[in-house]
Amino acid sequence: MSHIITRRKALASMAIGGGVAASLSAFGPRLLGPRDPGLALAANGNGKRFLITLGLTGGASIIDSFLGVRESASEAGNLLNAFPDNQINDVGPFSCVDLSAAGLSIIGTPTNFNHGVFARKHFADLMVATVETTSVNHVLAQKRSLNGNAAWGGRTLQEMVALTYGADCPVPNANMASFGFLEPGADPSMPAYVYPESIGNPRFWSLGLDPVRGILNGPDSAVIELAAKLRSEQLDPESTFFKTFRKSRAIRKWLVQRGATRDQIKTLDLITKLTIIPDRPPEFPLAKYGLEQTPDGAKILNAFPLLEQDPLHAQAALGYLLIKYGVSVSVTLSPGFNPVFYTVPGGGSILVLPPLAYDFSHGAHRVTQNFMWGRALDVCDKMIDLLKQDEYQNTGESLYDRSLFYGATDFGRTKIRTAPVNFGTGHDLNNGVFMVCAKGKAGLYGGVDSNTALTYGFDLQSGDPDRSRTTSENELFAGILQLLGIDTSSVGLPNVRAFRP
Repeated sequence: MSHIITRRKALASMAIGGGVAASLSAFGPRLLGPRDPGLALAANGNGKRFLITLGLTGGASIIDSFLGVRESASEAGNLLNAFPDNQINDVGPFSCVDLSAAGLSIIGTPTNFNHGVFARKHFADLMVATVETTSVNHVLAQKRSLNGNAAWGGRTLQEMVALTYGADCPVPNANMASFGFLEPGADPSMPAYVYPESIGNPRFWSLGLDPVRGILNGPDSAVIELAAKLRSEQLDPESTFFKTFRKSRAIRKWLVQRGATRDQIKTLDLITKLTIIPDRPPEFPLAKYGLEQTPDGAKILNAFPLLEQDPLHAQAALGYLLIKYGVSVSVTLSPGFNPVFYTVPGGGSILVLPPLAYDFSHGAHRVTQNFMWGRALDVCDKMIDLLKQDEYQNTGESLYDRSLFYGATDFGRTKIRTAPVNFGTGHDLNNGVFMVCAKGKAGLYGGVDSNTALTYGFDLQSGDPDRSRTTSENELFAGILQLLGIDTSSVGLPNVRAFRP
């Protein structure tokens, strides 16, 4: 334990920031194992697939993004969460909300996003599917958006992707979200490596990926390895604790964590490849401590210029690198509930995250939804652009070509408005989600009734709209897994053929 305290203090002494020490452990993050590629549930001969989950925390309303309702098309347009006709931008089957000229602001920051810009750019791969959720509790609803309301024994989408494609990855399931989007699934039979690896501070997480580097005048790595060998081969086996619990699953897991997986991370030099902060003394004196920014530093700073102050930009930058360098096959990011302001050079600040994220809609629905949707789609767009630049294993396909972006959220919002613009909303089970997937069948699945602003479902085979039904969480769960090439037939999940070309 004294070594852990010493290492924490050593890293804390770096001028790279007081938040570093709290995010690191003695030999890096909690690494998951053991690994057995034979546990994969689908043949992996066609290569890996990647899942990027954007947790739209607080209740993202689909009728405030890709399925807006025109006031003129509704018998109760002045009472519903409907929009003036000039604030709806049609892009194929999508009716995208456009507040670019509305002159609105949220806590002094303009909210002027036109969601049609995203829809037009990614039209060939954009999928919007309606869904009826089963909880209006934030944490429970977030979990169900990932496990389909326990559709497969409580397993999450991320865990299934990690199980199928991530057995050879150091951190197959990287999760930078919070609340229900961060929690592991409920199936105890799953191998431990598929559970989410929590990354609390993506800016500094990489600094814990080497036992020695980053410590000024630290011990030689050979000495550390010799001490680790002595501990593992002589001291631990003779301890009473080890003799008592040597057959436990926890001990077996820990042996793998501090053995093969740690060696894999060190061999890959991930402390360099994943360091997103720049070398900028005196705030970030990387070179002084024998460190350097990732070779992709200029690229990610161009895409995410606020990564040093905006947690969502930092998450997206690290998420891209985790996929590029083969560290993870599932990456999850989301805003939290705490407000974030960006300090403007020369003085002043602008809002980058309102209090409670999407749930700030309780008091200011329209501006919150537009602002938060705009931020989420911007981050998604930038990650897509980055992944398109990197080829996947000399196949001629990009990393993006093998990825699926899923905008998961808690629930929808109530459909009634009490004022033309400045009104609040509560939680509602009725909603929809978006996905972007090069291997999916782009389009709208379901629709919205302009007289009620309620969404309705679709035929799971043909994809045709069906006003007589709503889409369930387990159907959406199954459809996403099947898009990712994962066989769900063994557990009787529905075949959502409509999502696939």
